[in-house]
Amino acid sequence: MSSTELPNLIAASVAPKPGAVGVAPGERIDSVTLSGLTLSVRSRPPVREGLPPALYVHGLGGSSQNWSALMPLLEDVVDCAAVDLPGFGDSPPPDDGNYSVTGHARAVIRYLDAREDGPVHLIANSLGGAVTTRVAAVRPDLVRTLTLISPALPELRVQRTALPTGLLAVPGVASLFTRLTKDWTAEQRVSGVMALCYGDPGRISPEGYSAAVREMERRLALPYMWDAMARSARGIVNAYTMGGQQGLWRQAERVLAPTLLIYGGRDLLVSYRMARKAAAAFRDSRLLTLPDAGHVAMMEYPDTVATAIRELLADTGELNASGQSSSGS
Repeated sequence: MSSTELPNLIAASVAPKPGAVGVAPGERIDSVTLSGLTLSVRSRPPVREGLPPALYVHGLGGSSQNWSALMPLLEDVVDCAAVDLPGFGDSPPPDDGNYSVTGHARAVIRYLDAREDGPVHLIANSLGGAVTTRVAAVRPDLVRTLTLISPALPELRVQRTALPTGLLAVPGVASLFTRLTKDWTAEQRVSGVMALCYGDPGRISPEGYSAAVREMERRLALPYMWDAMARSARGIVNAYTMGGQQGLWRQAERVLAPTLLIYGGRDLLVSYRMARKAAAAFRDSRLLTLPDAGHVAMMEYPDTVATAIRELLADTGELNASGQSSSGS
């Protein structure tokens, strides 16, 4: 893993990290240092110079590895990078301990500002969808297009299957869960997560399952894992109850960027019924519903998701007639 200190930015302390993160063929990982914040960024070398940048943002409990299946399918039209939000993946906790949706959004904004390479195509899942909705609303100059896969936007009636995740936000629950599951193996934990997140866990390849188990073992060795999970879950719940101009639905209405919304019919965490509400809230939106997908369509159906993103780029003039990125032609 290489380390990058962006110009005029101050180094942050980095917590010890047991083990090494998984890196797929063709990927590299950089550690980007900002003031009070260090972010791990997974990227693929662009197939040619001048491609517009794209930034991928994962969901609660996920990491930049969640995008390893999708990024190669788009590397000919965008310059791909996936960030580990503070406290997740290979990024250490933020110095200020702020895991709110706003705190995560500020981390993304600070990273994009530091890059100084113009607006990006933002592609996000779950918690990342809430985070990037806020980014696109408050900093439209940073966003070319927005793709939201099962975004964690407020629901009046939360699905029963999503309640255990929400309970992590309750003080003390994460500690209790840690004690109750202390004898669970990494394999048991991964199987539980995949049953919750995939429409059909049978679609997971043996290699993908093994990689997820290795990452779970690495994460469990981190002293801040459950704190990051609990505080980020609390951040989502708090964002759901926030009203006025800071409300996520109000901010969705302010998003100017062309927006692609992707919802899974078997999603146990974000209700499929929210798809129409989201399509009505984002002013320039298109909706793709995948009846057999769960919460992580980009991992379950990467080819379908990549095709939809290409269509978004073509419809918004980001691709030329030959299917190449217009800024890279």
